[in-house]
Amino acid sequence: VGWDDWIVAPPGYDAYYCHGECSYPLAEHMNTTNHAIIQTIVNSVNPSSVPKACCVPTSLNSISMLYLDDDDKKVVLKNYKEMTVVGCG
Repeated sequence: VGWDDWIVAPPGYDAYYCHGECSYPLAEHMNTTNHAIIQTIVNSVNPSSVPKACCVPTSLNSISMLYLDDDDKKVVLKNYKEMTVVGCG
């Protein structure tokens, strides 16, 4: 994205992502919310009323970034929360 001139590290960034639909019945390993369970049941009874629940991030990790500050040209180390998907459900 053209940020190489001000980002020192890391050399790249993988955000990862979740994809897919959750079909009824939901499996235990899917980390579903109560909302997703109800939405899936309603969809199984009347598919035109609500869409199937979809897979979303359930767990995210932080990343640390070393970059050049725009004003002072100082090197800054900052931790950004919830930047990398590590679990889906």
